[in-house]
Amino acid sequence: MTDFTALLDELLIDLRQPQVRDLAWTLLSPPLLQPGSPALRHPLSASRWHAQPRLLADWLRSQEDSPGELLAQLEATPHQRLGRYYERLWQFALERAPDLRLLAANLPVRDNGQTLGELDLLVEDDAGLHHLELAIKLYLGPSDDGPDSWLGPGAEDHLLRKIEHFYQHQLPLSATAQGLAVVREHSDAMPSPGLWLGGYLFYSWPTPCPPPVGASDNHQRGRWLHRRAWPAYQAQHPQGWQALSRKGWLSPAAEDECWSAERFAAWLEELPEDGFPQMLVRLEFREGRWREQERLFLVGDRWPRVHSGYSR
Repeated sequence: MTDFTALLDELLIDLRQPQVRDLAWTLLSPPLLQPGSPALRHPLSASRWHAQPRLLADWLRSQEDSPGELLAQLEATPHQRLGRYYERLWQFALERAPDLRLLAANLPVRDNGQTLGELDLLVEDDAGLHHLELAIKLYLGPSDDGPDSWLGPGAEDHLLRKIEHFYQHQLPLSATAQGLAVVREHSDAMPSPGLWLGGYLFYSWPTPCPPPVGASDNHQRGRWLHRRAWPAYQAQHPQGWQALSRKGWLSPAAEDECWSAERFAAWLEELPEDGFPQMLVRLEFREGRWREQERLFLVGDRWPRVHSGYSR
């Protein structure tokens, strides 16, 4: 599987529009799952953009020069969830990618009025018809004082359970009688299921943990730590920290200004003791902007058992 990391790093130096940076990150960042994982398929794998990534880079730079169409499409379908935003970015690219056709997206599958699931994408290319499932996920790794498995920041989403759900429910859905009935509204071909799982894995600190089984070697990563460990961690890199809102969780942060130490300290002071885990980034001034050097989740001292004022 092609590694686009160097090209992505190059583009992220040049691109300034946040949505275009997120688009580049979505298309070029490595998956969480290792190459060779069952059904793993890059959505652009049959496009010349994949075989000749400089063509894709040129297209992304053209979006930076004229982002109006991208911004209008995203604004037409406002997103609250990060996953929907990620899907919309993929849809925008697939609608314009050479050598393939996006037939449909977000197709509900029902049985007698009961929703069984949703087909994220139906894509047609020279290799046939593909039912593709997309997901953007952020998981925090195990530590000595909890959790004991890879969890999402909300402490409900388990990495292993999510992967099992993909393989046992979402990917086979297009081969069921109900799923095929939906597919037949768009194509007579038999769909081949495929999966693309993007995101970040956050490793515990100060106690390290190994990567999960099946993770790609070059996956995107960060750290996580409890509030009680923050002073020791900040002492290693005292400057350049600021909070990152959910809408900035995809591509690495790049800002024209950086929070002052006083602003960050005031924000930290107001943070609820058991508030929802917060994404922090450390910025340094490079290549004319304040650019992300690392990211981490700061969680309450009772996470994952308690956060946002209620128990899990």
